[in-house]
Amino acid sequence: MKKVLIVDDEPSILLLLSYNLEKEGYVVQQAEDGLIAYQMALENQYDFIILDIMLPSMNGIDICQKLRLNHIETPILMLTARDDEFDKIIGLEIGADDYMTKPFSPREVLARMKAIFRRMDATNKPKISLQENEEILKVGELTIYVDRHEVYLANEPVELTPKQYELLLYMAKRLGKAHSREQLLHAVWDFDFSGETRIVDVHIGHLREKIEKDTKRPKYLKTVRGFGYKMEDPS
Repeated sequence: MKKVLIVDDEPSILLLLSYNLEKEGYVVQQAEDGLIAYQMALENQYDFIILDIMLPSMNGIDICQKLRLNHIETPILMLTARDDEFDKIIGLEIGADDYMTKPFSPREVLARMKAIFRRMDATNKPKISLQENEEILKVGELTIYVDRHEVYLANEPVELTPKQYELLLYMAKRLGKAHSREQLLHAVWDFDFSGETRIVDVHIGHLREKIEKDTKRPKYLKTVRGFGYKMEDPS
């Protein structure tokens, strides 16, 4: 579970944010004083810091700047009650990752946090070396290295059986086209009779488990009611 430090001198803000973050599964610690928050950030390892600018003892801009000078790269979302462009520019220049003006909704804070985590994940993923003239298919966050029979989802390897790979590749090369179960059965398994179409349903189900975040609401492998399946690019 990700650990978050919330720093604000308004108890109502601390209570509101803590409640909503804990509901989302975050471990939350709080501070109302800037100097105390700075010491907590030095002595503990946090995954995220929500930091108000106007604080007693030490303001949020000084905290952010000192943390960056100490090579603490924890993502920081800065908060302020003032819609002040000067504060915003300074906050981002000294190393804050994002900036929000009060009042705000907890849902917006969570959305900003998740966006920052996604950017960090994309930046930290290992780069994949490519062979010259290699055939590559990209569908949303899926990347298929055809010559190597390798599949990655958001740069993470996806382990597929040979038939799962063949089925995925066949549909990815025909993006947006609806295929009947019989067509898929013939193309991937070389079966010509409809009695074995359950094989297609089983393999589609297993593929969804490996590439879909929500198998009940698939974004890649869509069911065409009364007919079969098609593959779409969710982006």
